[in-house]
Amino acid sequence: MDTKTIIVDRREASSMDLHEAVKALSDGALVAFPTETVYGLAVRADDPLAVARLRELKGRDSAKAFTLHIPNRDDVRQYIGSLNGVGARFIQKAWPGPLTVIFPVPDPLRVQAMSGAAKSTIDALYYDQTLGVRCPDDRIAQLLLSSVPAPVIATSANLAGKTPPTDGSRVLKDMNGHVDFVIDGGQTKYARPSTILRLTNGGYSLIRDGVYDASMLERLSMLRILFVCTGNTCRSPMAQEMARKMVADRIGCSTDDLPARGILVNSAGTSGGFGGAAEHAVEVMARRGLSLADHFSTNLTVEMIQQADYIFTMTRSQRDAVLQSVPSAQNRVHTLFVDEDVRDPVGGTLDEYEHCADIIAQGLQWRLKEVTL
Repeated sequence: MDTKTIIVDRREASSMDLHEAVKALSDGALVAFPTETVYGLAVRADDPLAVARLRELKGRDSAKAFTLHIPNRDDVRQYIGSLNGVGARFIQKAWPGPLTVIFPVPDPLRVQAMSGAAKSTIDALYYDQTLGVRCPDDRIAQLLLSSVPAPVIATSANLAGKTPPTDGSRVLKDMNGHVDFVIDGGQTKYARPSTILRLTNGGYSLIRDGVYDASMLERLSMLRILFVCTGNTCRSPMAQEMARKMVADRIGCSTDDLPARGILVNSAGTSGGFGGAAEHAVEVMARRGLSLADHFSTNLTVEMIQQADYIFTMTRSQRDAVLQSVPSAQNRVHTLFVDEDVRDPVGGTLDEYEHCADIIAQGLQWRLKEVTL
């Protein structure tokens, strides 16, 4: 039996274009489809016969699971349960994208998506209390995956020992007669496999290099929080030190351990770079058991803005200054309070600095809830 092919323009693809392939996949067919990395070969995870065909075609041991493919990154929580720390940072920054993440799942029977699932479905997805998940950054893949009323597992669309294909014609050449459907979306964006990493206890390990290399993974794994004021001598340094303490308390470590956990909390000023922290700011922080004794004012740079995951400014004008420097930071920069500026206490009394610190602390209690730790 020849494999059926449909040619789809990924720039204009719609659900109607994929209707026949979606129905076939839903009915148990093996369907090859494009992603941004290489072409994948998909089946329903809850169809034992389809999974068995995929295993036979790929020469995959019956004990090994395949990779779950999801259309939206938030769908992963249904399959793994709670998500935080470095795992949450990876999916927030890298998904959809060319990264496969292997999550620890101690008890698959307790996750939402597996409630009442057959053992064969669980075996197709989970292996040794882990689950590999991919969220492709490809319009055709997302349309396909979102249209099938079941979890979809996939692997590269090549016979065992062959190179993973990066265009539809190559898939058809190698797999004609072996699979039911090929969705031909042309050449893939990256033309190389996804990077694979395994989450470990508070960290991760690189399993396979791919589109993302080790240095890119390190950058993605870090959480950078940046506070901005004018001179970086009082408001933003106080926010920085109080935020460090709040974050450390939240994840159960000391402030000194935050960098080892991949969390950096810094501050800068739009006109910073001159002198240490204000005397009253040092005293106010000391009363809270925090130290600004070694702080030295830092001038805000474009690189700092580009690297930060969350940027909190004390005023709306400072937010505007950040966006004027880096317009692409639009979704990452916020004022500490939505409709109220934190007034500069410079030149004021110790009580005014104390009041300012209290206001900042209130803002931090609210804003840090938005931060994915």
